[in-house]
Amino acid sequence: MAEKIIILDFGSQYTQLIARRVRELNVYCEIYPYHKEILLDEETKGIILSGGPSSVRDKDAPFIDLSQFIDKVPILGICYGAQFIAQQYGCEVLPSKIREYGRAHLTDTDSNNPLLKDITNGAQVWMSHSDSVKSVGENIALIAKTDTIPVAAYQIKEKNIFGIQFHPEVVHSECGLQLLHNFVISICNCQADWKPSSFVEDAIQKIKEEVGDEKVILGLSGGVDSSVAGLLIHKAIGKQLTCIFVDNGLLRLNEFEEVLEAYQGLGLNVVGIDAKDKFYEALKGLEDPEAKRKAIGRVFVEVFDEESTKIEGAKWLAQGTIYPDIIESVSVKGPSATIKSHHNVGGLPDYMKLKLLEPLTTLFKDEVRKVGKELNLPQNILGRHPFPGPGLGIRILGEVTAEKVALLQQADHYFIKGLKDHGLYDNVWQAGVMLLPVKSVGVMGDERTYESVVALRAVSSLDGMTADWIDFPHHFLAEVSNTIINSVKGINRVVYDISSKPPATIEWE
Repeated sequence: MAEKIIILDFGSQYTQLIARRVRELNVYCEIYPYHKEILLDEETKGIILSGGPSSVRDKDAPFIDLSQFIDKVPILGICYGAQFIAQQYGCEVLPSKIREYGRAHLTDTDSNNPLLKDITNGAQVWMSHSDSVKSVGENIALIAKTDTIPVAAYQIKEKNIFGIQFHPEVVHSECGLQLLHNFVISICNCQADWKPSSFVEDAIQKIKEEVGDEKVILGLSGGVDSSVAGLLIHKAIGKQLTCIFVDNGLLRLNEFEEVLEAYQGLGLNVVGIDAKDKFYEALKGLEDPEAKRKAIGRVFVEVFDEESTKIEGAKWLAQGTIYPDIIESVSVKGPSATIKSHHNVGGLPDYMKLKLLEPLTTLFKDEVRKVGKELNLPQNILGRHPFPGPGLGIRILGEVTAEKVALLQQADHYFIKGLKDHGLYDNVWQAGVMLLPVKSVGVMGDERTYESVVALRAVSSLDGMTADWIDFPHHFLAEVSNTIINSVKGINRVVYDISSKPPATIEWE
């Protein structure tokens, strides 16, 4: 097993970034809700307590028992985590006289302290807090301040317990990665040897042990996640795996045929299922995004349940669920706020007798691609944009019908084709077209039209947790708009979405 750092999440918007930065140091890490019982093992080398929106002064403030970690592994508290540790060691935490949000600069920096090695006075850091530790006691060493707060960083004397008021995980903290390196590599003594190849070896061995000689069915989508999961499981158990690719009627234009063809030569046993009518029937009359997602997820499970009975000895259902899916589906009580449900998160219904196999749940999207490259997944699959499990069902705002799907498929086809023709596709994390539930007046020739409106969406991102809209050249957007309006009967207006995540999600539903 790989060495790991455990991050306890107190609800910070930046918790996922902490994990990303630790993994950039080639050290494996996992995020858990702060109240989850943690069993320390030999692989656990350190604990990071995240920030969070709560105040340690609140009556119902998040609480953990630090004694389970003290003198066993090093501890780093960030923001709320730092205030919590300080409070437990007798320090007073009070509302800041001057609240700090944004850039600040460290002063009185103790560069001899192992946490602040190679970090000097004046280093820029990123603050986001309304409470501050007022002062340190005799058992705490002050190791940095800022111009406006008296305690920016500290260490509990004679213990590997540290607290910092700023956020080292964000890029605005110029010394942030160095500080995390100091904690993870120097203080926690991690070997920095976690890489895609080591993940592949561990995952294959784990799958072999978990599955044994039982059969597995995998829901392929044609995307990177399920394809990597399929190859990984195939390498572990070979012909015990059967892959099922379902045409849910919500795929892109010609995608069903193209994806089946793409899997030829990979050695995967793939079965194609046409279930369009079942999905359309389940979506009839539904307009609420969550209701649509749940209906699509339910029918997927029903289809796989039906198909699994045709595969003698099938005991497992495998899925390409990845880490952001898990994070975004956890309740605020857990503590990350639920943004949307994922039809491949949350287990299986009682009537379905298959066990769940999800080998990628610890990976971010870019890490999945690295694993895919390690497995020699063809570039035409490896380089595909992410595509949501519910497909075009959540890109059609309002009720989904076969007619709306056909309209959107054509518009989406011309947008994606335009990106590829102009050499822009590989510079975009994800792109797609949304069919809006409004119509607009237009003029085509001498006729008045009253037709549908579509919104183009294209973003840059590393893992989908945050995203920025792409500032395309205006002539490209004009060309795509003109092509869609001229080529797709039923659309007379095209708009471009310039919203970033947060606050706007990448998909509209």
